[in-house]
Amino acid sequence: MQTQDPEKPTAAELAELSRRIRRLDLETVYRAGAGHLGGEMSVLDLLTVLYFRVLRVWPERPADPRRDRLVLSKGHTACALYCVLAERGFLGRETLPGFLGFDSPLNGHPNRVKVPGVETNTGPLGHGLPVGVGMAKAAQLAGADWRTFVVCGDGELQEGSNWEAAMAAAHHGLDGLTLLVDLNGLQQGARVEETNHLGSLEEKFTAFGWAVREVDGHDHGALLEVLEDLPAERGSPTCILAHTRKGRGISFMEDRVEWHHKVPSREQYEQAMAELETGS
Repeated sequence: MQTQDPEKPTAAELAELSRRIRRLDLETVYRAGAGHLGGEMSVLDLLTVLYFRVLRVWPERPADPRRDRLVLSKGHTACALYCVLAERGFLGRETLPGFLGFDSPLNGHPNRVKVPGVETNTGPLGHGLPVGVGMAKAAQLAGADWRTFVVCGDGELQEGSNWEAAMAAAHHGLDGLTLLVDLNGLQQGARVEETNHLGSLEEKFTAFGWAVREVDGHDHGALLEVLEDLPAERGSPTCILAHTRKGRGISFMEDRVEWHHKVPSREQYEQAMAELETGS
């Protein structure tokens, strides 16, 4: 791993930051009375490491043409993105209580014209990777060194548009493109394998011409090792299969399909906040 930049948080500091952002996310969803807590808890470590250590971005200049781009394809976990953006300084934390409120910019899915730091509107699954391929191709054509990152869910890979995009990315040698798969094994209503089994994603992406890496998506040190060694192979896009758990950090939510779109009761909220406070 590269020598640690003293201005950047360490893996241990990122873990603590992720825990704090989980509490902020839980509070925001509970106040709003709606959200997608399960998937937000599974993806938060990925987003935290990306925004606080990996992405070249400047909150005071969110549209700087030199910035790296991140597309949250699983747009229903928008609240997690908003909380990370708030902690990173793209928007004020005072905006979070307005999540899903009347005339609030913080919609249930990210909107690029309303929220600084959001690169493209997402929500309909299977759109993020095709958009990311277009972004990466634009950088390649311009001879620019900014990178494109796409975060998607595993259930989302049942959408055929992803595989058309994967084929195109390899064909064009888009090594400035990285796809992170939030591999929590669950989707709305059932386990992924029960809905439409994906088989070996490592074998699939390798066959499509991608460099593939697997990692524990909740291990901040392991994530840094993979994400700070990009591209994994010159001339090829990179797919990172991040093994995660839906509802991570909250005992009664972990690996439970019903927490795809559910709001805790007062008692559950207090228990979850306590667990996230102690890390137990």
